[in-house]
Amino acid sequence: MKKISVIILNWNGAQKGFLQQYLPSVIENTPTEWADVVVADNGSTDHSLELLKEQFPSVKVIALEHNFGYAEGNNRAVNAVETPYVLLLNDDVRVTPHWLEPMVDYLD
Repeated sequence: MKKISVIILNWNGAQKGFLQQYLPSVIENTPTEWADVVVADNGSTDHSLELLKEQFPSVKVIALEHNFGYAEGNNRAVNAVETPYVLLLNDDVRVTPHWLEPMVDYLD
């Protein structure tokens, strides 16, 4: 089992360009051996789900049936993962190498 899920709540992130602009840095800089990158799609009406499937196949996707808002969307995503740790990351964040290790080390 992986140690942490990095959850990004998405709503129409393809249309806004957030998925294409910010998600690559999260994928590139998150160690797959102990972390999952998860996008919880909050009922997007654009082509976010298709874009995730086609351009980011390594990302786990939680497709929520409609927009639950920020808090409930994140809560539903947290309840859907099974890792001991969860990190909620906004959809407009670019991360750098080794961004996650200090936080996980501290939690351990």
